[in-house]
Amino acid sequence: MMDMLEMFFCEQQNIATHFILIMKKYFITGLLVLVPLFITLWVLTSLIGMMDQSLLLLPESWRPKAQLGLEIPGIGALLTLLIIFVTGLIATNFFGMQVILLWESLLNRVPVVKSIYSSVKQVSDTLFSDTGNAFRQAVLVQFPREGAWTIAFVTGTPGGDVANHLLGDFVSVYVPTTPNPTGGYFLMLPRESVIALDMTVDEALKYIISMGVVAPSAKVVAAIEKPF
Repeated sequence: MMDMLEMFFCEQQNIATHFILIMKKYFITGLLVLVPLFITLWVLTSLIGMMDQSLLLLPESWRPKAQLGLEIPGIGALLTLLIIFVTGLIATNFFGMQVILLWESLLNRVPVVKSIYSSVKQVSDTLFSDTGNAFRQAVLVQFPREGAWTIAFVTGTPGGDVANHLLGDFVSVYVPTTPNPTGGYFLMLPRESVIALDMTVDEALKYIISMGVVAPSAKVVAAIEKPF
């Protein structure tokens, strides 16, 4: 009688364990499907909501709510894109360049505004300009100690008085943190200690953000010995 009860309880325990494993599998699968979707929707919603603030530049009588009687998400985003496009169109001709130079000269005369504007402009020119070299190359460096390797991005070469104190050929690199690449470390390393990777910036960022789960393509392995 006791043996039958033990078998019954063991069978019930196995059924419960199997049920929990199945539920866990389905729950994790659901998370893998929904979490990226929800994060994508949240980022897009936040971005569109921020860009919709450009409607505040319009007179109240011109806004969609006054014209149509309801808010239309995304109209402000289209207006923002239009403003950016028109600004770029104006800035590429001679008259627009003169206006921008005049505007920048005025800003550079204001003490606090000068430091903020010049710093932001240098960063934006480096990141978005076709002649900039920020985040153009993914490399392999030893960090935070010798023998430990991580992926970094070349941002340029040391400049100013810093270059006068560095003997040899150095490069500036940015080492992002995982899984949030917006924080990281700025390093100046000898060029010979930096290994170039046959990997796009997007592939490298995915590899970093996924904490190594989303591995790059196999071609990278063959490119590790390539000198930078």
